[in-house]
Amino acid sequence: MKKLFLFHALVCSVLIPGFSQNAGNISGRVLSDDGLPIAFATIILYNAVDSVMAKANSSQNDGTFALIGVNSGTYFLEVTYVGFAKHTGDVFSYTAPGNTQVANIILHATSEQLDEVVVVSTRPIVEVHPDKTVFNVQGSVNATGNTALELLRKSPGVVVDNNENVILAGKSGVKIYIDGKPSPLSSEDLANYLKTMQSTEIDAIEIITNPSAKYEAEGNAGIINLRLVKDKSLGANGALNLGYRYGKSSKYNASGNFNYRNQGSNVFGSYGFNTGDHFNNFSLVRELNDINYDQINNMINSNTSHNFKFGTDFFLNKKSTLGFLVNGNINNNENHGRSNTDIGPVGGGVESILAASNDVNGDRNNWNFNLNYAWRGANSATWNIDADHGRFRNDAESLQPNMYIDAATGDITSERTFTALTPTEIDIYTLKFDHERQVLKGNLGFGAKFSLVNTDNTYDFFDIIDDSPVLNIDRSNNFVFEENINAAYTSYQRPLSEKWNLMLGVRVENTHSTGTLTSQKPGANDIVERDYTDVFPSAGLTYQVNQKHSLRLNFSRRIDRPSYQDLNPFEFKLDELSFMKGNAFLNPQYSNSLSLTHTFNYRLNTSLSFTQTKDMFTRITEALDDTTSVLTFVNLAKQTNLALTVSYPFEVNKWWSVYGNITGYRMHNEADIDGDIIDLDANVLSFYAQNTFLLPQGMKLELSGWYNSPGLWEGNWTTNSMYSIDAGIQKSLLKDAATLKISLSDIFNTQRWSGESDFGELRMHGGGSWESRQIRFNFTYLIGNKQVKGARQRQTGLEEEQGRIKTDN
Repeated sequence: MKKLFLFHALVCSVLIPGFSQNAGNISGRVLSDDGLPIAFATIILYNAVDSVMAKANSSQNDGTFALIGVNSGTYFLEVTYVGFAKHTGDVFSYTAPGNTQVANIILHATSEQLDEVVVVSTRPIVEVHPDKTVFNVQGSVNATGNTALELLRKSPGVVVDNNENVILAGKSGVKIYIDGKPSPLSSEDLANYLKTMQSTEIDAIEIITNPSAKYEAEGNAGIINLRLVKDKSLGANGALNLGYRYGKSSKYNASGNFNYRNQGSNVFGSYGFNTGDHFNNFSLVRELNDINYDQINNMINSNTSHNFKFGTDFFLNKKSTLGFLVNGNINNNENHGRSNTDIGPVGGGVESILAASNDVNGDRNNWNFNLNYAWRGANSATWNIDADHGRFRNDAESLQPNMYIDAATGDITSERTFTALTPTEIDIYTLKFDHERQVLKGNLGFGAKFSLVNTDNTYDFFDIIDDSPVLNIDRSNNFVFEENINAAYTSYQRPLSEKWNLMLGVRVENTHSTGTLTSQKPGANDIVERDYTDVFPSAGLTYQVNQKHSLRLNFSRRIDRPSYQDLNPFEFKLDELSFMKGNAFLNPQYSNSLSLTHTFNYRLNTSLSFTQTKDMFTRITEALDDTTSVLTFVNLAKQTNLALTVSYPFEVNKWWSVYGNITGYRMHNEADIDGDIIDLDANVLSFYAQNTFLLPQGMKLELSGWYNSPGLWEGNWTTNSMYSIDAGIQKSLLKDAATLKISLSDIFNTQRWSGESDFGELRMHGGGSWESRQIRFNFTYLIGNKQVKGARQRQTGLEEEQGRIKTDN
């Protein structure tokens, strides 16, 4: 590129009249403070004597620039670019003719706000960055009427399994963030919460596979950040969203948000409502001690939820902001399950039938309070302080009758009915601060965090005898878990040269926890206490090969702690022959990850990664006795994962754009659990593609699909392939103030899971489906100033701990 500039200068000097033979050229390169080239920066050359502009130009894609036809004199350079602090260089002398190259010009990012800038553009569906992949939900028609959980299922490289656990490149332990904050719930509760969040509330999904030391050490698979819709300037605005879905029954959702901003403050809030019945089913065949158990389950989940958020930001001065935020979720949930299990010898007929039901009524309430302070000074120096309190309450009551029927006569041979009360109270307190500043031509960051968690879980199990509940002291208990984590981190990033960029970080965490099980049965109490300190290093090295090629090498060590409820040894029954329970003796799991990423032309990303996880905790299904199987949690010896991911967004022509993502990985699980060996491996392929077509009359059509090949699930299940194809269309109305979107998900109804397990004396194979094929309608109407800037996106302090809350199994 530099040679091209010099060639252009030579041509000008020969062919263009008036081009001075005594004039020369001044060239250079503009880089960001993380070493990446900046294109389209404005370059102005001023005469030092009177500050009159002599020459002007802009930088190219690789950051290079050339000022052609410069006469002898004394000058200084001024370089500007939106989002970066203005650079004013030192005065220097130049003698023409000649070609002078100035030192690299480094621009530093700034948080300074522009008074009024309106940029109108169409974002690509997927943006591929060197450190993350961004799925722009607001630009996708097929996002219409989807919940956040369904959008994750569509996101590049992301898999949501049959139990609604999120998996990235074959690795579980993904941390879900919302607006830069780790999500407030985990597992089933997280899934239920994400199912109440509609696509109209989400602006983009960011997939971050190698978080730095600034992020919590939790999450061996990386971070998925749901970036909520924000607005853009002074004034007031709002939006109203209405949605309807139909699969096997009708489902409704509505939401609204508002924002008011002036020079001194910002007030914002939102409310969302979601209700409907959700159907799913699964079958499970178990072989245990030469007896075959063939079970068919049908479940209906009736859910009504309310999501809310309210906050204020007070701009104390140009540098300081004080904010308050409260958000939460109120959820009423009814689960109705019906199952029939045919029981008989393997290879023989059916001797008896177990007819069971499980009705669970529950209320879940979650409130989060945050007080925050932010300060931004000169040279990109920042301070952020957060104080948080999270309050989670869950009350559930279950009724579970079991009835055995003689297959030959149809007579009832025995009946047993159980009921249980399972209230849960969780309180989380956190305090954290983060600081960043420029040091030695680089960016230094450090911070600390204190967290305290108290959980109180009661499990009262009753046998129904003569229509009256009788407390079963053998199965009733109380589990209290207390945990204190103190953490500190430091990170440093700076360019080593115009091609090399280095990032180093380390995080230290000390954890003290106590789990106390108090049983109704005398002498059955138990205490599990742990105290451990861990060090989590991270490093990244970036090399800009040339204008189009760059390489990035990353390493990180991370931890995953069990969710609070996975440590809880309570029993949750499907029927009396199959249930799940927690494990108070679960250890944390540790992962070491190494990845190499190549980026071509800032669009085509190819990444090779290797991850080894020790003491990986996972669910396995094993025999508890001669007739009963239990789904429980254990630590595997290790899991290894080797993955290759390729992502590429491109345009076929002006009206047709395509995004493709393909991930292949090899996974290997190893364990020895009481003499039962787990040694499973799988080669897995995951593919996602989306086509967007711009139609006349301002309409947009989308066709997308994904495919997951056979693989592994949890510790000892092998699964079969699954795929889905979606289509949707969008139309703007009312002078672009409103948008109508219509889509059909899972057109061919192929989202059906199946798999098998062979562990110890227990052999199983099963499968199931849910309401994946749905017709969806969504209407959005914008009110007020569409350019009002919303609240700051910020990460509070309590979400990592809340991310381990889990109650509904």
